[in-house]
Amino acid sequence: MDVASRVKNLPPYLFAEIEKKVENMRIQGKEVIDLGIGDPDLPTPEFIIDRLCLEAKKAENHRYPSYRGLSAFRKAAASWYTKRFGVTLNPDREVVSLIGSKEGIAHFAWCIVDPGDIVLASDPGYPVYKISTMLAGGIPLELPLLKKNQFLPDFTSFPESVLKRTKLIYINYPNNPTGATVDHKFFREVVDLARTYDFVIAHDLAYSEVSYDGYNAPSIFEVDGAREVAVEFHSLSKTFNMTGWRVGFAVGNEKLIEALGRVKTNIDSGIFNAIQWSGVEALGRTQEVLDWILPIYTRRRNLVVESLQACGFEVEKPRASFYVWVPVPVGYTSMSFAEHLLERTGVVVTPGTGFGQYGEGYIRISLTSPEEILTKAMEKIQNEL
Repeated sequence: MDVASRVKNLPPYLFAEIEKKVENMRIQGKEVIDLGIGDPDLPTPEFIIDRLCLEAKKAENHRYPSYRGLSAFRKAAASWYTKRFGVTLNPDREVVSLIGSKEGIAHFAWCIVDPGDIVLASDPGYPVYKISTMLAGGIPLELPLLKKNQFLPDFTSFPESVLKRTKLIYINYPNNPTGATVDHKFFREVVDLARTYDFVIAHDLAYSEVSYDGYNAPSIFEVDGAREVAVEFHSLSKTFNMTGWRVGFAVGNEKLIEALGRVKTNIDSGIFNAIQWSGVEALGRTQEVLDWILPIYTRRRNLVVESLQACGFEVEKPRASFYVWVPVPVGYTSMSFAEHLLERTGVVVTPGTGFGQYGEGYIRISLTSPEEILTKAMEKIQNEL
């Protein structure tokens, strides 16, 4: 018995060796501080939990939900876009609910990509961009995000023959893992390119609300013409500390949203209605959550970046996301430095190569731990270096 070649061709899990070492250290009773995963430690706001409890007691919410998503949830998503970005969406034709944005991003390739199609995927970037392309039979090509370009893609580095064969590109700003940000000019250039070469843009907007120093992340739909070529994915996970709730949505081009909804009707049965009603509550009260979480993340960002700068790291304060993208010291690779920190300090970080080949030379540190834990981790790193 053998598994399908599409599964055999998936890359191995890069962090397996690190996980094994972490497990062994914990068995030995050693302290491990995990700054690797981007999972908010802050609790889901109480008013969201209260809404879940209220809706979970209603019998009508225990039946199969709508495949497209609860009408009230889609309307709430559309209203949030109008308030946040000044973008008007039709909730019946331009919004679809997702079981977390990861699910939608992964299934979107199936809507667009035929075997042999080229997909440009941000590198370093969220691994699901490339994996979903491979599962759809497409050919993922790295879209390099380099420091010399402020971690923005340089489309002029691709020959026209590649751009003509490109079916889809995955981009993500504010960016995970680099923390890079963009303005409307960037989206204008990408949209114009997509219209010229007839490819689709999938923009992952998961970190739009986690921003600092007055920066406000734009939506691609603030640019004229984006509706012709783009879909944008958003998640309630990061803003509302709801990673385990698995709820998000996609918006954009009506034909593309319909295709994604059609795939989903054949694969899943939607999101528990009580969770969608909780999402309605969350989206309607975004600002009070941001007023609470952003000062916390700002203090954490400053603590980590200033501590690393004090011991010689050339690291900049990100304007968005809850990650710090850190160049490794001379003489180390991403993986060897991550392993060195784990073995010598008990601090877990993510090697940049976990996000693609162009992540080499960096590690990612997550800010999703309390300040006292981050302080202890930084002290351990400073003492080692």
